[in-house]
Amino acid sequence: MNKYLRGLLIFVLVSVIALGAAARNGEIEPMLSASPTVGTSATAQLQADATPVKTARVQTIQFESKLVGKTLPYNVLLPIDYQQPAAKTKRYPVVYLLHGLTGHYTNWVEKTQLANYSAAYDVIIVTPEGNDGWYTDSATVASDKYESYILQELIPDVEKRFRAGSKREDRAIAGLSMGGYGAIKFGLKHPEKFAFAAALSGAFGVASWTEQDLKDPGAIRDSIMQTFGPANSETRAANDVLKLAREAKPELLPFFFIDCGSEDFLFSDNRQFIDLLLERKIQHEYRQLPGSHSWQFWDSQVQEVLRVAAKKLGQPAATIKPAAP
Repeated sequence: MNKYLRGLLIFVLVSVIALGAAARNGEIEPMLSASPTVGTSATAQLQADATPVKTARVQTIQFESKLVGKTLPYNVLLPIDYQQPAAKTKRYPVVYLLHGLTGHYTNWVEKTQLANYSAAYDVIIVTPEGNDGWYTDSATVASDKYESYILQELIPDVEKRFRAGSKREDRAIAGLSMGGYGAIKFGLKHPEKFAFAAALSGAFGVASWTEQDLKDPGAIRDSIMQTFGPANSETRAANDVLKLAREAKPELLPFFFIDCGSEDFLFSDNRQFIDLLLERKIQHEYRQLPGSHSWQFWDSQVQEVLRVAAKKLGQPAATIKPAAP
């Protein structure tokens, strides 16, 4: 090694040793402190992030429906304090959350952060199985009694099996697309059962969609014709939410929450329904945001459904930090 390289190496080693000694003596700050995310405030933030987070406990019930003649499972998301000794006699309000067409009872838990979001509220959430039955008693299949199932079997089972409130002010119902239609229909047809009803991307025109409107074969056409029957059927008239809203007594209805993305193919149906609510002076809240008929939109907006539902059910948000998505 020539003298130049030997001298350079000695200089570097001496400099490193000197810097290390100075740092140990407090003469210079460690290099990491130059970062705005590290240091005293960063340490506090890291400690805060390390605080245990809560998610709702999910339980699946395999319910045997006598009305439908099938096993119709449902998921239950229990409040985080449900099993605590101090809550042994406590009864909770319930939000029934309905899935969409071609979906199932598992969708809300699997495709959104519902278990995290619900941890912030003192409510029980139930996600029932509705298959493709439009939450309606079918005009063509005698055993497809998906409206009667919800009212006569599901709700009584939940209120018997869990510490769920059994008064009108203890119940809310909400859903997306087919489930949004179903939730609003339940609120209109059975206002004595629910204090709050909400729809995300609700399919409000479905009872008027006839075979001539539905040219393409598939789940939408097949399920609608099987559920509602031919044009002008009694089932269509009895389950048309526009007709129900026109004939309802506004003072008896639950509070309605309607939310639809401006790029959703059901957007015009939602606007038509809102115009009718305004005309009839039916109490409601309407949200119109950029978004499509997608789980990204529903995952975002179900948080608003829970927030407004909890408020209408008289349940303030708990001081619980939900888990990060």
